[in-house]
Amino acid sequence: MRVLLDENLPVELAHLLAPHKVDTVTGLGWKGINNGELLRRAAGAFEALITMDHNLEHQQPIAKQPFGVILVRAASNRIADLLPIIPAILEVLEVIKPGKLHRVGT
Repeated sequence: MRVLLDENLPVELAHLLAPHKVDTVTGLGWKGINNGELLRRAAGAFEALITMDHNLEHQQPIAKQPFGVILVRAASNRIADLLPIIPAILEVLEVIKPGKLHRVGT
């Protein structure tokens, strides 16, 4: 599955999501673009977006997106705080559908 990792998550998380093909907003040079533009660029190129941006669901119509969104809840975006929820992220990636929002973490 093609996955886009938002800029609010550490790029080190990408290799922990194998076997999925994970690109990062930072790696693509998209850092700093607004959410609407991010979703437009992701459309057609990715099957899932992983983010910690809790405003995204209130700012953008997730149900109309051609990819699913995983909203991560953790104490911080440090890798140590994310490690415990990686199994849950991987489980969601197996079942995620376009236009669906899944929350993982605490």
